Amino acid sequence: MNTFSNEEFDFSFLEEGFTARDVLEQKINEVSLSDDKDAFYVADLGDIVKKHVRWFKALPRVTPFYAVKCNDSKAIVKTLSILGAGFDCASKTEIQLVQSIGVPPERIIYANPCKQVSQIKYAANSGVEKMTFDSEVELMKVARNHPNAKLVLRIATNDSEAVCQLSAKFGATLETCRILLELAKELNVNIIGVCFHVGKKCTDPQTFVNAISDARYVFDMGAELGFNMRLLDIGGAFPGTEDMKLKFEEVTSVINPALDKYFPVDSGVQIIAEPGRYYAASAFTLAVNIIAKKVVVAKQTGSDGDSFCDKTIMYYVNDGVYGSFNCILHQHAHVKPVVQKVLRACARSQRWTAQRRCESSLRKAAQAQ
Repeated sequence: MNTFSNEEFDFSFLEEGFTARDVLEQKINEVSLSDDKDAFYVADLGDIVKKHVRWFKALPRVTPFYAVKCNDSKAIVKTLSILGAGFDCASKTEIQLVQSIGVPPERIIYANPCKQVSQIKYAANSGVEKMTFDSEVELMKVARNHPNAKLVLRIATNDSEAVCQLSAKFGATLETCRILLELAKELNVNIIGVCFHVGKKCTDPQTFVNAISDARYVFDMGAELGFNMRLLDIGGAFPGTEDMKLKFEEVTSVINPALDKYFPVDSGVQIIAEPGRYYAASAFTLAVNIIAKKVVVAKQTGSDGDSFCDKTIMYYVNDGVYGSFNCILHQHAHVKPVVQKVLRACARSQRWTAQRRCESSLRKAAQAQ
């Protein structure tokens, strides 16, 4: 296993027979011998490459624009940049990050329907022209501050089957779309396409079909008003791990026929998407240190009236919901802990191995900070 580093992160080129899990265990062994036991990530960039190949096999007509907000690690951004992906940026900071590694502005979409004026101006000065909107206020802000903008109208979807619904915040209804397109015509703003998002962790692939159909309706509406719309952005919500209720190929199997029906190849429409977790979820592994343990004993009464003590052990780790676990609060994520060598060392004690197994839970020590 050969290793080198640069100023942002360490790389390991794995020889045949080695895996990212081997790197993780090696790093755990190293930090267990020191006082510095901070939480750290190990990223399998090879997994990202495999995901990219899988993407184009399943969605040959759709160019991925990686959602930087999902994971802004320079390692993943650089890898996807080399692979030719585009980038969905939601802020000035994300645009700066992507452009700092040489990504040209035409491979960036500023996909935030609610932008502050200073960041619209920054995008204009940086050459980033593609950006989304869904309201009259946003349309007028862009018209005043970015005359060369190429706007993409975000439409609302029926995301009732998604775990995390977004259309309550973002997206214009079909009725509102005509009003926005007419105003854009008056303001001489260039509308180049339509985008949508079916909600995070969507559980019904038919939602994509309905949204693509609605997008076609808005395209036709725009054509009536004289807009030459040539971009369709089908958003995110693509599963990134195999334990999801809805599998990646189940989603793509309904998207492709819908695209062929409503936006055939000869339509000249470019199709992009904004996958985030699809790339990052399975590639990153977080290692945390158990920094404290507390035994909680609760007195219980059985069905026969006898009393007994039920014991639970709480383990406290050095990361939390204000750090790497914020996805629990904001993304409805489920964390699956795997015990590594740090705990196996405890098993050397006869007293430890003699104890019966107890109910246990992880507590994020950072939660109290």
